[in-house]
Amino acid sequence: MLSGYSEARHEVRDQVIEVIKTLAKANDNALKALELADTHELEEVRKSIKSIGKQTEVIDNEIVLIFAKYTPEAKDLREMVSYLKITSAFNRIKTNINNYLKNMQSMLAEEDANIVQFIKDSLSINRCTINAFNKTIEMFETFNDNDKIKQLAIEIDVEYAKTDDIYALLEKSVIQKMGEADGLAEEYFNLLKYIRKNLKIVDRLDSIAQRIIFARMGGKL
Repeated sequence: MLSGYSEARHEVRDQVIEVIKTLAKANDNALKALELADTHELEEVRKSIKSIGKQTEVIDNEIVLIFAKYTPEAKDLREMVSYLKITSAFNRIKTNINNYLKNMQSMLAEEDANIVQFIKDSLSINRCTINAFNKTIEMFETFNDNDKIKQLAIEIDVEYAKTDDIYALLEKSVIQKMGEADGLAEEYFNLLKYIRKNLKIVDRLDSIAQRIIFARMGGKL
């Protein structure tokens, strides 16, 4: 393999890792802000991910240049194609995070004790998402260890499954409260909708895990 191509390929992977670490940090900071019901800090978290689109655009352009300048072997071509799909997923995750936090700011502005408590109860989902982020980062960092990345992918899938179970329990609690909501039934319904959409983040991480496996070992993308 040409040394220039090898360096370019590793540079792309490093940039991909940098982006996912930024998203993971945003999720971690958002969790802390939600635990404190701090709407100002939620706004700061939203600002911290504004540059994600520009970062993924740079990565995509570098991959195109690699295709134009070099002739990647099949296994290396798989990796580059996977990164193009992964950067697309990053942009969707960024949108998911931004919309979720904006909605949580709106919910917290209601200053309703039950809503605040339901948000805090839902944060187990966010903790699963953070675990999935950390495992995804580890997949990138242990890319050459097939057994390790397969095991991490299984663990990410477990975190994803947990979020569905957590949501089901939360939904039951919120619906029980709706009858006593005293004019806030619509807000409770919206809260459930926003939390449900938050599950899309770990869903996308689950998809990214499968793309990492494809990049390393092939199969179906």
